[in-house]
Amino acid sequence: MGTKPNVLFILSDQHRYDCVGYSRDYPVKTPNLDRLAAEGAAFANAFTPIPLCCPARQSLLHGKRPESFESFWNADLVPNRELAPTEYTWPRQLQENGYRNGYVGKWHVNRDHSPLDYGFDDYVGDQEYREYRTAKYPDAKFTNGFFGEIDPVELEDTRTHWLADKAVRLIESYAASGQPWHLRLDFPEPHLPCQPHASFLAQYESEQIPVWRSFSDSFEGKPYIQKQQLLNWGLEHYGWSDWEPIVRRYYAIITQMDAAIGIVLEKLKRLGLERDTIVVYSADHGDMCGGHRMIDKHYILYDDVVKVPLIVKYPERVPAGALIDKFVYNLLDLPPTLLDYAELAPQPFFHGRSLAPLLQGDRPDDWRTEVVSTYNGQQFGLYNQRMIRNERWKYVWNLTDVDELYDLQADPDELHNVIGDDGHGDVLAELRSKLYEELKGHQDPFLKFDWMKRQLTEGRKLAVR
Repeated sequence: MGTKPNVLFILSDQHRYDCVGYSRDYPVKTPNLDRLAAEGAAFANAFTPIPLCCPARQSLLHGKRPESFESFWNADLVPNRELAPTEYTWPRQLQENGYRNGYVGKWHVNRDHSPLDYGFDDYVGDQEYREYRTAKYPDAKFTNGFFGEIDPVELEDTRTHWLADKAVRLIESYAASGQPWHLRLDFPEPHLPCQPHASFLAQYESEQIPVWRSFSDSFEGKPYIQKQQLLNWGLEHYGWSDWEPIVRRYYAIITQMDAAIGIVLEKLKRLGLERDTIVVYSADHGDMCGGHRMIDKHYILYDDVVKVPLIVKYPERVPAGALIDKFVYNLLDLPPTLLDYAELAPQPFFHGRSLAPLLQGDRPDDWRTEVVSTYNGQQFGLYNQRMIRNERWKYVWNLTDVDELYDLQADPDELHNVIGDDGHGDVLAELRSKLYEELKGHQDPFLKFDWMKRQLTEGRKLAVR
C-alpha cells in the first residue's frame, strides 16, 4: 500500500457549468479554476443527480440518489427525512482508516447534527462567520433581497475570504501532523443573493454582459408551472436591462470565490503538498440567474441547473490538461473515486462509479451514455420531475404535466419542446425505457405505483395540454 493522498474537496453552491472560464462560453473570469483544470482534468459533461441543496449534499455524503433514502427537498422549508448520523458516509470510512477530516463552510445536510456527527473531526461553519461579521460590522445591512448588492465590508472579512482563511489554518495544522487528511471547503457562493466586494464587481463594470441564449423563451408547449414561476417571483415583466446587473453580480461573486480558492491552492503549494493532494472542485447544482427568464432553480431540469463544473487534479495519477466528455455524476461518482485513490473499497450500494479510469486516460466501453437527474418540488408546491439526457436528446418526465423533449443538436438552449412532434416516437420510447430502468434500479418511490410507471413503460401520457 502506498502513501495515502490528501484530499481537498471544494464545493460551491449554484455554479453553472457555462460560467467557468475553461468552458469558453460566457465571459466569467476564473483564473484559478482554469489553472486547476489545466493542471488536472476537467469534465465537459458533469451532472448533479438533483439540483437542490439538501438532498444533493446528503447524496454526496451517502453515495446514493436522495430519493432512495427518502430525501426529497430542503428540510428547512418542507418537512423531510434527513440523512441520519447512523447512516454510512464515506468521510467516516476515511476517518476509520487513518484520515483526519475537516469541514469548513456551508453544511445544509441535517438541522440537528453537524459534520462532527458524520465522520469529520473539525468543523468551522458559516454560522460562525455570521457571528463574526455581526460583531465586527453591526451596521452593515443588505437591503436588496434575493437580487443582490455590493458587500461593504473589507475583502478579508467577506465570507469567501474568511472561509478560505479558516481552510488554510486547518491545512497548516494537518500538514504539521503528518497524518493524511481530507478537507471539505463549502462555499455558499454563488447562491443568490450575490453580494460581491466592490473590487470584484469593478472587474465587470466595463464589460458587456451577454444575454443568455435561452432568454427569449416563450414557454409555448411547456409545462404550465414554468411560466407560472415568473409570476411567483414577480419577474414576468423583467427584461434584460433588469437582469443584466443581477447577472453581473453573479459573475463578480464567482470571480471573488475563485480568488479565495486561489489563496487555498497557493497555501498547498507553499507547504509542498501539491503532489500528494487530490484537489476536487465542483458545485451541488447550477442556477437559472435569468436563463429562460427564471430565477434560482425551481421546477425545471434545464442544463442551467443540472450541468456543473467538475475538476480533479492529482499530479501522481491524473495527466494534466484533459477535457473529458464522458457523462458523469459529480456527487455520485466522486465518493467511489476518492475511496479508490485512497486504496479503500467503494461500497457495493453506491449509485456512482469511480472516475479513475477516465482520469487516467481510459475510455471504458461500458461507460454510461446517459445521465438522470430528478426534482421533487419545493417552496411553491411539490412537483415531481425525472430527466434523462444523452448527447443529443433530453427527455423530462413531468409526472403531473406535459412531458418535455429537446433535440439538443438542433436546439442546445432547450427552447422548443418537441414532445408532440411527429417522428420522435422511437426516440421517446427508448428514453422512457432507459429512464424507467435507471429509476427502478435506484429505488425511485414513484415506480411503486402501476398507474405511474405505465407512463414510462407504455407511453400512457398526453403529448400536449
